[in-house]
Amino acid sequence: MNAPLTRETILTRLRHSDEWDFIIIGGGATGLGTAVDAASRGYKTLLLEKYDFAKGTSSRSTKLVHGGVRYLAQGNLTLVREALYERGLLRRNAPHLVQDLAFVVPGYAWWVQLYYGAGLKLYDLLSGQLSLGHSRFLSEQATLERVPTLQQKGLRGGILYHDGQFDDARLAITLMRTLTDQGGVALNYAPVVGLIKSGERVTGVCAQDTETGETLDLRGQVIVNATGVFVDAVRRMDNPAAQPMLSPSQGVHVVVDQRFLPGHSAMMIPKTEDGRVLFAVPWHGKTLLGTTDTPVDHPEYEPRPLEAEIDFILRTAAQYLSPAPTRADVLSVFVGQRPLVKVDDTESTAALSREHTIRVSSSGLLTITGGKWTTYRKMGEDLVDQAIPLADLPPRLSVTEPLKLHGWTQTPTSDPLGVYGSDAASLQQLPGAEVRLHPRLPYLEAEVRWAVRYEMARTVEDVLARRTRALLLDAAASQEAAPRVAAIMAEELKLGQDWQQGQVDDYCLLAAGYLLEQPVNAAAASSAPSTAQGTGKLQSRELVR
Repeated sequence: MNAPLTRETILTRLRHSDEWDFIIIGGGATGLGTAVDAASRGYKTLLLEKYDFAKGTSSRSTKLVHGGVRYLAQGNLTLVREALYERGLLRRNAPHLVQDLAFVVPGYAWWVQLYYGAGLKLYDLLSGQLSLGHSRFLSEQATLERVPTLQQKGLRGGILYHDGQFDDARLAITLMRTLTDQGGVALNYAPVVGLIKSGERVTGVCAQDTETGETLDLRGQVIVNATGVFVDAVRRMDNPAAQPMLSPSQGVHVVVDQRFLPGHSAMMIPKTEDGRVLFAVPWHGKTLLGTTDTPVDHPEYEPRPLEAEIDFILRTAAQYLSPAPTRADVLSVFVGQRPLVKVDDTESTAALSREHTIRVSSSGLLTITGGKWTTYRKMGEDLVDQAIPLADLPPRLSVTEPLKLHGWTQTPTSDPLGVYGSDAASLQQLPGAEVRLHPRLPYLEAEVRWAVRYEMARTVEDVLARRTRALLLDAAASQEAAPRVAAIMAEELKLGQDWQQGQVDDYCLLAAGYLLEQPVNAAAASSAPSTAQGTGKLQSRELVR
């Protein structure tokens, strides 16, 4: 039976803790993967997150667990082989979160099937015994059966191959739960505001409880900087003169209705006008289109798409899909920023390293960045392996290759509760297990209660953006659901009407950035019933900035 995770219990433990073996800064894929690896080896492990788990890049991926077809074209077979192996492990260790997904590469020229077919056969071979299925050629009819909305003029056939799909934020929450299962401690809304040094060596962190302002000095033998696109900010806490190690880029995703990609197969366009790959992917009853690769000067927690990026995605989709989605069909737009490690002076972020990098500063701060969701486990293993001799910790081997993640089950229930795995039965015992939050969303009121009690949700955003994926599936509907979510959370957290109103206002403002159209007014949302169907639709390009 699940024991509730209370913030006060965690804070009490931190106040009375001695030295930790590992203190990990950052609650995204890399930080959580590192923390799970360390804790499962038996090391005393603490993870601190500035905002919420997977608040940044780790909740804004293309939702694929994959080897990387594009990296294959670049000749990076080592990266592809490693990622395919990790894909297989993740499919085995979290079957409630990772599913097989068939991809169709449409062919409109005679050479397409031969060229990409050969490459995808190599992709099959590199996956080894953990293959999800073999690629094969498709006739024109078979291609249209898989993707009925494909443009038919000039279509000669296609290629079918297999990769994995997942829910990124739900995997992050599952890793947080796995960490606590292994005896580790995780705390969100606990930014590290400074590093503690003994002489020239980093020996701890100064963390702050965002909700109360309380500061905590925490000692650790290994301090890990796993803050994704923000690693340079933490590196400057250690050394104000540290030179940037990242050249971040951003990837935009557009979410539209499932009618644009009916069925259960995804589509992959192997080479767009800018040389990138474009995916159309079925996800939680919607269609996800993306992505772009645009250099950015500075990392942001809430990056915004450029008009040119949205136009590019819709324009490219229109070349292959009929009917083609337009701006009016967009339900949500989200942006993730990639922590690309500088390798030279190239201006193309598509050419920068996607492999992970570990750096150790003169003070002993370990920084890990780069990589991608698929290889999170290997990144954590590599970091802990490198930290053990540096900190003179007792050597212990990694055990995460066969480690089943929290909620593991081979027979998950149907959506939306399938992502909870074996926890779904317990969740269904909570009040609201049969009450939808909103008619355009699949989520239940009981999920809000579960998120607060067992998944450390502290804000309406936590629930609608990451415990559920309402913000990404239908941003306007999520705004309309916000008042009911706030009311349930206030009941669980014993908070008042002022807190509820503030939460609704804050969330509606945030969700406006995911809309291409005028968002619902926060005050109107507060008084609207949770079953409201409509929002005012007024084009507003200022929201895309």
